[in-house]
Parts: sequence; structure tokens; C-alpha cells
Amino acid sequence: MPSNEKPSKGPGTGPNRSFDSSFRPPEEYLKNLPDTQNLRATEIQGARVPIQEVGSSNFRLPLRFQMASGEIITVEVSVFGGVSLEATRKGINMSRIIRVFYEHKEKILSFGMIREILEDYLVKLDATSARLRIAFALPTVQESLRSELKGYQYYDVVIEGRLSEKKDFTRMMQIGFVYSSACPCSSDLSEHARETRGVYGIPHSQRSRARVRVIPEKDDTLLVEDLIGICQGALATETQAMVRRPDEQAFAELNGAYQKFVEDAARLLYLALDETSGVEAFAVSCSHLESLHSHDAVATIAKGLPTGLSGGIDDYGELLC
Repeated sequence: MPSNEKPSKGPGTGPNRSFDSSFRPPEEYLKNLPDTQNLRATEIQGARVPIQEVGSSNFRLPLRFQMASGEIITVEVSVFGGVSLEATRKGINMSRIIRVFYEHKEKILSFGMIREILEDYLVKLDATSARLRIAFALPTVQESLRSELKGYQYYDVVIEGRLSEKKDFTRMMQIGFVYSSACPCSSDLSEHARETRGVYGIPHSQRSRARVRVIPEKDDTLLVEDLIGICQGALATETQAMVRRPDEQAFAELNGAYQKFVEDAARLLYLALDETSGVEAFAVSCSHLESLHSHDAVATIAKGLPTGLSGGIDDYGELLC
């Protein structure tokens, strides 16, 4: 007898406390299992009101993702899936959120795949609206500034879809972009000390992070790598994966050429996104993790997004790097 099993008791002395690993329930047995989530409305605890969103968060699995080059890679994703719940229903079948997702797990991750899953959620969970959020780290190869070394740079990516009660489908793509921000004020003060008093000073700079959210007009309007390229072009001072001394010197020169306050960073990204075709709306949040201060400098700028999607003050805590 396995060590976790206890001797069974005779009739009338209580339930059997041993686990039968060979038991497979017959169909009739399954039909009689309690279905607690779908109890009648009289079993609801608390207010009998609709729930805007209920589901499963942070379930993980590998998915296939197609790069701009056509290469298909595998990424580990963290998923949130949720649906609406009517006031007359006690709950949803929570495991069905994951089981329905798994029916699509062999497909390549895309907005089209997300929409198909959401449509299944509405039917199989008897809901009127649904949301699916898929987060992962995307590896790309970055070449060093001067020594031609290559290393992996990772970007935090979120791809999200929402299906409304009217069956309107909304797309959202988000990336986290890490860059260096050299302070223009500190640079001027250092130069002033050198020129007027012959004193050598080093301007302060810091690792900084931008969270860029866009609403593409169509499924294939914008690729994740397109959004990365927009950030690279707008901010110019992305942190480096591989460096030797020539690269470090180049990075110092780059920061001298592209000094920026957090306000500058937000506006530079706004300009670049505003000039990008196929982007219906966007929001940018930046955080400069100040080396001068014990606090951070932050900014948010948005165009065409409601407040709940723009990522404001309450979300700055996630902009760490």
C-alpha cells in the first residue's frame, strides 16, 4: 500500500481516506457531479449585480510567434482571460477559460487568433463581452555601436484584444522600451563649472523606461518590431546588450548628442507615433529613474485613448528597469 494511503475503514465508520489512482469515472457518474459555479441566482452571495470581468490570470504556456523576417519562434507567455457575468448567474466555469485557450495553442500568436478565442469565450462561457491579454518577452538581436558584437535584447510585449457586447473588436499592443536619459540641465551645469571655474563635473544620466501602447487600425497594421523601431528612432539612446570600450565611448557620445528630460522623451515618442500610419490611438508613459534624486521623473501623454487605457500615475510603479 502506498505511504500516503491509510487503511480503509469498515462500513458505517466514515469515508474511505485512500486515493484510488486507477479510478476513471463513468459517464453517469460525471453527469451527477455538483456544478457549484452554475447554481441558481438564489445562491448568490452579496449584491445581485453584474460583474464586469471575471476570469483566470497568469496562466502560462509556450506559443509560436512570427517575427518580421518570417521566422517563427517560441515564446513563453503569461495570459489573462476574462468574461462578463450577468447578475442572475453565480459564477463561470473558471477552468474553461484555460481549456478554450488551449484549443488554439498550436496557432501562431496574432490578433486574429485572439479574436477567435474571444468569440469562443462568448459562446462557451455564455458571456456578452470578453478580454484576452497575452504578455511575453520578445528576444531580438542587437548589434553593438562600433565593435560589431551581437547580443540579445529583450522587450516586454503585451498583445490584447477585447470583444464588446456589440461584437466590436478592439486591439491593443504594448511594449516596454529601456533607454538612457542624460539630463540637459546637469550637462549645462557641468559645462558652466568647467568654463567659469575650471572644475571637472560629470552630468548625471540614468536608465529609463517607456511603456508604449497603441491601438492598431487593423490586425496587420503594425508589427511588434515596427513599434520597437519607432522607439529606437525617437529616443536614440537604447541601452546596449554587448559592449567593448569603443562601444562605451560611442554610447557616451550618443547620450551627449541626444540629451533629454522626461518631458522630451514623451513628446518625441508622441511625434513618432502621430506620424505612423495605421495607428488609431496611442499612449506613452515614461519614467526616468533619477540618479540625482531618490524619486523618479515621470510623464504620460496620450492621443485618442480613454483614461482607463492611457496608463497614468497609478501605473508608474511598473516602469522599473
